[in-house]
Amino acid sequence: MRRNILITGASSGLGAEMARQFAAKGRNLALTARREDRLTELRDALLAEHPGLTVLTHRLDVTDHTAVFETFRAIDAELPGGIDRVIVNAGIGKGAPLGTGRFDANLQTAQTNFVAALAQAEAAMELFRSRNAGHLVMVSSVAGVRGLPKTVTTYAATKAAIASLAEGLQLELLGKPITVSAIHPGYIHSELNEHVARTPLIVGTEVGVRAMVAAIEAEKRKAYVPAWPWVPLAGLMKVAPLPLLKRLI
Repeated sequence: MRRNILITGASSGLGAEMARQFAAKGRNLALTARREDRLTELRDALLAEHPGLTVLTHRLDVTDHTAVFETFRAIDAELPGGIDRVIVNAGIGKGAPLGTGRFDANLQTAQTNFVAALAQAEAAMELFRSRNAGHLVMVSSVAGVRGLPKTVTTYAATKAAIASLAEGLQLELLGKPITVSAIHPGYIHSELNEHVARTPLIVGTEVGVRAMVAAIEAEKRKAYVPAWPWVPLAGLMKVAPLPLLKRLI
């Protein structure tokens, strides 16, 4: 059992709900995010409900790569036994159609969702390789299955890159004690997508995260969650010709 779990981007949305659900399973937690006040509120709520747990909080901007390595090492030293599982969850959803004058937004998404995720994976793997054990979880998205248009073009590209990074590690570590998972959430309500028009496929945060947590606990290499309807839809998206894909999305 993975006893000590580090979750980045844990101050709200999917990260905060994962913290709640893993705490309910009796896991010790290290929670990081930029918004320290939110982390403190979440930690206090978790300890009030689960007083026997260890819940650490660290302010961390994942685009500060030096701080990522320093924070992961500090947390590993603080948690008895070290970190068992790292969930690379921090991300943003900014974006604009390419060529419309908002390179700044697309660059920020690329830096946060992929380059910072690479730094987190490097920092986690440094720790896991040192003890030849651990579970790295990369939170991708069904948006990473195919290239997507307009405001989500860069976002989808970053999520595809995360999935590819995870798969490369899976190939390298096949049959070894370190495991790597790529989790592809579908439409799950969170702060990240509050501005998006409502869709009949969206599920509540608690329900969606429950599916994520189940896949993470099973240490699946790849999981589209919730399984219905995203397993069949992801399969369709992979093979759909562009005119059909455009109608699907």
